[in-house]
Amino acid sequence: MNIKKLLEKLSLTDFPVALGGCRNNEKSFDCCEYDITVFDDKNENDSIIDFDNETVRIHHGSLKETNPDVLIQYSNMQIIWDEKWELRIFLSQISAKREKFFNAYSKSCLVDAAVCVTKTKDCIKNSDPFASSWLKCAAYYIADAIVLANHKRPSPSHMLEQIRSFEKNKINEKFSQVNESIGIERATPSQLLRMCKSTMGFSDMVEDNGHSKIIQKKHDYFVKNSLISDCYFYLGYINRNNFIKIKDTLHRKPELIHVLKVAFDVENDMTKLELQSSLLHKTTNDLLSILNG
Repeated sequence: MNIKKLLEKLSLTDFPVALGGCRNNEKSFDCCEYDITVFDDKNENDSIIDFDNETVRIHHGSLKETNPDVLIQYSNMQIIWDEKWELRIFLSQISAKREKFFNAYSKSCLVDAAVCVTKTKDCIKNSDPFASSWLKCAAYYIADAIVLANHKRPSPSHMLEQIRSFEKNKINEKFSQVNESIGIERATPSQLLRMCKSTMGFSDMVEDNGHSKIIQKKHDYFVKNSLISDCYFYLGYINRNNFIKIKDTLHRKPELIHVLKVAFDVENDMTKLELQSSLLHKTTNDLLSILNG
């Protein structure tokens, strides 16, 4: 794809621009979109477009960014447009502190996991229908933390592949507990089809930016290539991201209960949920203890 031609078409050459995500790494699937960040300091949601028969996601960034979770996404970006060398300097500063950012974000994900576990336990006590959704969020945050502890950028399409390749150690072995709570072993093509439709619907309700067509494209690719577990993980990860975006307004939207029941493939056995929440709580504390050394 001719990225510079795209920038000219969208009139984006007034700001530094870089390519990140899967397409900037050594591993990407045919279904992976092009993640392009425009450093224009705009507080706008991502936009998704089609160009040269490829899907492109446009992010808006800032050269003043300080959040480790965002800076990790900027790590190792490929510069496309940078007339004043501002972006080159910014990325070199990130590179110099790369390990620090990974460690900080890994611990932050574990703190988020702990919050989600607490939410799960509160929901169980109150018979709240979102209990299982909070548990899934906790599991995905721990998965993020494990990947980050290995100094890898979390990428939902490739995370299972990454985790399978990690060496065996005290951190990486904790993924077995995460795997159980996510429920990957329940993945089947028919189950994935139902999950995909609900995940797309949930994305349209929350993001409303065309992300659902990327979700459909990736589901189709995963299933066609028999990557059933990877597809299940990917769909749940996307749902986690969107669930967290609206976590403070959940109870104003009762229609989400059924959508998330299918999209997250939730567990309805309260006894099992209690056991899993306790397990994830212990896993979170164990990992924090290891990372804090």
